[in-house]
Amino acid sequence: MTAESPECCNKILTRLDTVHNDMVEIKPKKELTIFSKPLPSDNTAVLMGFPGSGLVGTIALQYMVEQLEFELIGTMTSKFFPPLAMMNKGVINDPVRIYMKNDVAAIVADIPIHPMICYEIANGLLDWLAPFKPKEVLTIAGIITNEPEKRVFGVATTADALKRIQEHTQILPIGSISGIASSILTECRIRGIPGYGLLGETINAPDPRSSAATIEVLNKMYNLGLDVKPLIEQAVEIEQSMQKISEEVQQSAEQSPKKDLPMYG
Repeated sequence: MTAESPECCNKILTRLDTVHNDMVEIKPKKELTIFSKPLPSDNTAVLMGFPGSGLVGTIALQYMVEQLEFELIGTMTSKFFPPLAMMNKGVINDPVRIYMKNDVAAIVADIPIHPMICYEIANGLLDWLAPFKPKEVLTIAGIITNEPEKRVFGVATTADALKRIQEHTQILPIGSISGIASSILTECRIRGIPGYGLLGETINAPDPRSSAATIEVLNKMYNLGLDVKPLIEQAVEIEQSMQKISEEVQQSAEQSPKKDLPMYG
């Protein structure tokens, strides 16, 4: 059992039954199954936040969809996902959710993705997205540094794509990224879909302040006009309520692969 999350950041939309009944796109895949309404084609930007260092992407996008009242349009599941489901006021929440508002879609996850299945999940996710011809895909993750600042570093799949974020982020000159964010960006590069990664400077604990910094970049890129003051003001409460997810991320990273996980080089 986990503590009830602060209302401003964890007020999950309650119309889950209605959403599930209205879903019209059902795409089964061996590794991943997605139930969702279709995305508008051609001009949709798809933002993704999976648990990682600081839970930067999960906190940022959950705050965004709640504050801007995105519509919950779908969910996804996989036999490889860890057996974890968060709850809000006694109601089980879909561990990976798909939201939509205007020309921005958001995929928000509460569950960590084991390194051994990042390729399968990223591949299945892009297989589902590709027919909708998204304008771009953006992932949010954390990057652990020894500095007290909350800078946001940026990466892109091509030199041309990099121009879109170079004025809003600090470009990483060299290095590597890992986890599901790296697999998603690699799939985007292979498929010719413009892809971006926002890496919020963080510590290895729930970090709403780093999430707020990445939201400021989203404000500039998508003209969201999202106020981050409530997120910063409730940072301590959010850090405490999100600690359970952070522990699950750490446990997932430390556990050895189970028999159901695909093995590859």
